[in-house]
Amino acid sequence: MDYSPLRTALADVVAIPVTPYDAEGAVDRAAYRTLLRRLLDGGVKAVTPNGNTGEFYALTLEERRLVTELTVEEAAGRAAVLVGVGHDAATAVEAARHARAAGADMVMVHQPVHPYVAQDGWIDYHRAIAEAVPELGVVPYLRNPLIEGAAIARLGEECPNAIGVKYAVHDATRFAAVARDAGLDRFVWVAGLAELYAPSYWAVGATGFTSGLVNVAPNVSLNMLGALRAGDYPGAMKVWEQIRRFEDLRAERQSANNVTVVKEALAAMGLCRRDVRAPSRPLPEPRRAEVAAIVEGWSV
Repeated sequence: MDYSPLRTALADVVAIPVTPYDAEGAVDRAAYRTLLRRLLDGGVKAVTPNGNTGEFYALTLEERRLVTELTVEEAAGRAAVLVGVGHDAATAVEAARHARAAGADMVMVHQPVHPYVAQDGWIDYHRAIAEAVPELGVVPYLRNPLIEGAAIARLGEECPNAIGVKYAVHDATRFAAVARDAGLDRFVWVAGLAELYAPSYWAVGATGFTSGLVNVAPNVSLNMLGALRAGDYPGAMKVWEQIRRFEDLRAERQSANNVTVVKEALAAMGLCRRDVRAPSRPLPEPRRAEVAAIVEGWSV
């Protein structure tokens, strides 16, 4: 198969939509569609329903399927749909097959949630998913610094549809080495730690980055992408400075407020409720005002 269109879509801003809830705590379908249209109209070319910013681990099986279907329907070919899958291997395979049936283009495989991860077992896990959906692109989400480039290279040799890696280890030097050991050109390397890490990861091989901030300000994220593609690192760092406080708030206490801050910004803009599910929690009042002030300064 020709995976080049999917590779092109990954080498971009890969948006991670939030999952809004209604007053009863259910997925707010209308608000979700509105948020997706805003991303698409803003120029986003790849979206990941059921990502971490979408509260993947707080959603039920039925809700994850719903979000997948809503995303494919709303995207309607305007953007590539990269569905987050995970949990045990059988559940991930089932979710990948559902994504295929719904009309998605790719699956992003969440970091395996297990206290004991062998490198060969990591390969086995991803191979099971990739072989179940050979028509879809497969993108491992790598947060484990112990997974070596050689393991990723083996996955690529055995699974042609493993086309990209979302790399989210807080170490640009480690990323540079892993990407080269795995195959810098074999995979599309997506900086999985969003805008604050995008310039450093771009400098050593990334060609795309994920974003939760893009839910709030698509133009800001795309401005950074444009600067990076042009090799304008001073320009990229101007965006970096603009968003630094917002992203620092999300990263506090090991990213405890990753989703909360984004939803608070969207609530301040009247786009969805601020509600998040446990173990996340809404911001206290003083921080809400700070988030609203930051967003107001972006003129979105």
